[in-house]
Amino acid sequence: MKRTVHIDIAGARYRMSSDADENYLQRLADIVNERVQALGPKAARSATPAQLLAVVALGLAEDLEASERRHSALEAKTRQVVGAAIRRIDQRLQADAELAQQIEP
Repeated sequence: MKRTVHIDIAGARYRMSSDADENYLQRLADIVNERVQALGPKAARSATPAQLLAVVALGLAEDLEASERRHSALEAKTRQVVGAAIRRIDQRLQADAELAQQIEP
């Protein structure tokens, strides 16, 4: 159910209509605000809120891209390891089957 939520980001107050939990949205806003604060007081004095948010958005996009690259690399490595394990299991099963045929009269 959508409801109106108010959050403060980079010194501006935003009214949003969302079905997301208000605390969750506030945590996300806090992340953005932390990024804005990390830019320093000089940036806050000389840049508009839109400029600050653009810089923060680019930083978050860069973090997302790096995370997706790590995820893809981890997924590829997992597929490689699982594939190697399956091949070893298949080889062992084949060897056991051949041994069983030799033992049977």
